[in-house]
Amino acid sequence: MLHLGLGSFHRAHQAVYLQRLIDAGDTRWSLSGANIRPDMADVVAALQAQGGRYTLETVSPAGEYRYEQIEAIREVLPYERSLAAVIARGAAPSTRIVSFTVTEAGYYLDTKGKLDLSFADLAADIERARRGEAGETIYGAVCAILRARKAAGAGAVTLLNCDNLRHNGDRFRAGLLEFIERAGDGDLLAWVNANTRCPNAMVDRITPRPPPELRARVKAATGRDDAAPVTGESFIQWVIEDNFADGRPDWGRVGVELVESVQPYEEAKIRILNATHSCIAWAGTLVGLGFIHEGTHNAAIRKMAFDYVTDDVIPCLSPSPIDLAAYRDVVLDRFGNPAIRDTNQRVAADGFSKIPGFIAPTVRERLAAGQGIDSVAMLPALFLAFLQRWHNGKLPYAYQDQGMDEAVAHAICGAADPVAALCSDAALWGSLAGDARLIDAVRRASERVAKFVGVGIGAGAEGKP
Repeated sequence: MLHLGLGSFHRAHQAVYLQRLIDAGDTRWSLSGANIRPDMADVVAALQAQGGRYTLETVSPAGEYRYEQIEAIREVLPYERSLAAVIARGAAPSTRIVSFTVTEAGYYLDTKGKLDLSFADLAADIERARRGEAGETIYGAVCAILRARKAAGAGAVTLLNCDNLRHNGDRFRAGLLEFIERAGDGDLLAWVNANTRCPNAMVDRITPRPPPELRARVKAATGRDDAAPVTGESFIQWVIEDNFADGRPDWGRVGVELVESVQPYEEAKIRILNATHSCIAWAGTLVGLGFIHEGTHNAAIRKMAFDYVTDDVIPCLSPSPIDLAAYRDVVLDRFGNPAIRDTNQRVAADGFSKIPGFIAPTVRERLAAGQGIDSVAMLPALFLAFLQRWHNGKLPYAYQDQGMDEAVAHAICGAADPVAALCSDAALWGSLAGDARLIDAVRRASERVAKFVGVGIGAGAEGKP
């Protein structure tokens, strides 16, 4: 397998499942890892120096620490602009799966699921592809790999998403085919249609950015001076549609759920876990908290998250093969793990990409059923209050949002009626944009948010100021 994106999540999740399989005696598969942009140079260099080995620290909600050495990444490919080594590995007949971890914004899709060519790097990659060059976006990189694979006669390959986008395999495939079509390569388009599979998948493990003290903690616990350790919660889950082009590891042996349709699992995860995560991060930031676990133990914030899931999400997703109420409670317990120390800054990022995928579907379905949306409306209201802090330069940290047009964001915050401006943004809400019921609900929710923030920093676990 070739994996694109050697970040913490891949190394705490996908690589771990393969390590479990290797530990069980199945050594038929290994990972090659690479980045397609010149970021994380120190981590990549450290992994190269360590032969791809690194230490994973996991922490349970009860505070139990565990350390294991992960050796599943047998090859770390250095970054260079042409991606020559990455393309060669992807084009090798022995490579059966090319996987990747992409943020929501990294798909460059508009509200209709089409490529958004207003992004300069995407438009530049299409021009590079026309010249036969590799690109810096996931489409540009994968297109170059597949072109080389076709030329080498290397056979079919599975393209496997390992991220949070709903229907990620389907949406990536649509974006990739449009990219190749726009690049004018009809022969490659036909080959990709015939020789690739893109199964939908759902991934889950809270993986915060490695804190500065992690290296010392790992050395104290294991004796190893690891320059590229990662940390995460003890919980882990991976659900994949069993639709592969040319074989796959025996992941079912080590706990991966291989299913016909991933939809009920991803809907529960995206709406209950991901949206709740953002809710807690935005709310916690607004009352001066720095970490997710602090917000989860704040009674007022926990109630917002609990009510959102209970009142609006569970009715939308029922019936389900999942015990949704139990899943809600497990999620909140996981978020409350103080040892994870996941930051509000990390989780609050990319709000402009998260509202359309994480929040808008619940609003749309509740309104279509003639039901109220008071609980889910708290989430866009929290995001608006958070965005206004950014607009006024009063956030306690730098805000990163790959899906945000800063001019649009400032215009929303500076409008005479910011609630109406936010709720009328078609990129956020699609067909719901400007709906009077949405505006009214978010306006009422914004009043509740203002009261919540006005209580002061940190209503405690008992809800007292």
